Amino acid sequence: MDLAQRRPSDILVTYRIETAGSAEALAVKIASDQSTGTFVDLPGETPQLKARAAARVVAFEKLDSFETPSLPAAGEVFNRAETTIAYPLEAVGSDLSAVTTVALGGVWSIKEFTGLRVVGLQLPAAFEGVYPGPQFGIDGSRRLTGVYDRPIIGTIIKPALGLTPDDTAHVVAELVASGVDFIKDDEKLMSPPYSSLDARVKAIMPSIRDHEQRTGKKVMYAFGISDVDPDEMVRKHDLVVREGGNAAVININSIGMGAFLFLRRRSSLVLHAHRNGWDLLTRHPGLGFDFSVYQQLWRLLGVDQFQINGIAAKYWEPDHSFVQSFHDLQKPIFSDADRPLPVVCSGQWGGQAPETYRRTGQTLDHLYLCGGGVVSHPGGPSAGVRAVRAAWDAAVAGIDLHEYAKSHPELAQSLATFGSKTVSEGR
Repeated sequence: MDLAQRRPSDILVTYRIETAGSAEALAVKIASDQSTGTFVDLPGETPQLKARAAARVVAFEKLDSFETPSLPAAGEVFNRAETTIAYPLEAVGSDLSAVTTVALGGVWSIKEFTGLRVVGLQLPAAFEGVYPGPQFGIDGSRRLTGVYDRPIIGTIIKPALGLTPDDTAHVVAELVASGVDFIKDDEKLMSPPYSSLDARVKAIMPSIRDHEQRTGKKVMYAFGISDVDPDEMVRKHDLVVREGGNAAVININSIGMGAFLFLRRRSSLVLHAHRNGWDLLTRHPGLGFDFSVYQQLWRLLGVDQFQINGIAAKYWEPDHSFVQSFHDLQKPIFSDADRPLPVVCSGQWGGQAPETYRRTGQTLDHLYLCGGGVVSHPGGPSAGVRAVRAAWDAAVAGIDLHEYAKSHPELAQSLATFGSKTVSEGR
């Protein structure tokens, strides 16, 4: 097929397509349907207008065919290809809702597809500065926690415990004393009747403030302030700020891009993004989005810390997917300032530290978030924090964890308790 030329101002979107028909014809159909094409000629259409506004196929590569379609369909062979479509900036503009509508959303309605996955997005320079981006990111997270020479170590308050605000405050006081750097509300804990955000903030923050006054270290606590009403979310934000808090958990898929941007433009908190619901958009390999595409939108809008699972995670995501997500967040979109802090999480306890360190390029720029790996340590949360820190010290020094545990009893206890959670390569 004849390929058009790319222009510096184009929005480039790469699709992995699957069809019982011609993949080449379907690539052309995407470009037409998602820009100037329709099923009949329209009054006022001119070749000049189409040349200015039409999307164009600028890359196309055939892939191996499959015998089983991603979506139910009749046929014996399903043809696959990767194609890059260039959408003219003049026709789409720099509004992310327009990008998601034109280039990322409507394309799934084309009936000839048996599979479609968005695997690449390259935004032109015209998008730089349009959105605020991270306010704190990596450097701000380190500055606020005072941690510079290792990963930031964090843990989670789980709502399944049914803790009242006062109960939660007792747990937090123990965690704060443990030497942990970061604590967060679980994403499911927002403002339920048994533990309203207002009551929780007022119960927890005295322990945070008292510890800071005594030691000079302020533990970062991220409160769950997500709300479908942007005004209510800002009210919750302001409450946390008034009480001396410096972080918030935001369920980004639940509130949407517009509400997140509304909050970000008014925020003085570190915005910690939880991507629950993301799995629906990505888990099928032939459908949905790659994280490399999805994460760019939220970074531009202003996510400071981004949860991405981890090595040997307790959920479905394989190790190679986590590693790719980590590297995606490390790559600047336009500058280093738009890089959020990766949050390594999901069943982490310290045993995954050596493999995490190796496969993420031996960087320490991340938040290592352990729930049960800290609070369920047989020696208590303080021992859990020391065990995780010891695991990272060993990983950086290149010392086997079992060898290091001989002189670090908390790590030895951790290995004995959680060691059945093996770290496997290439999951």
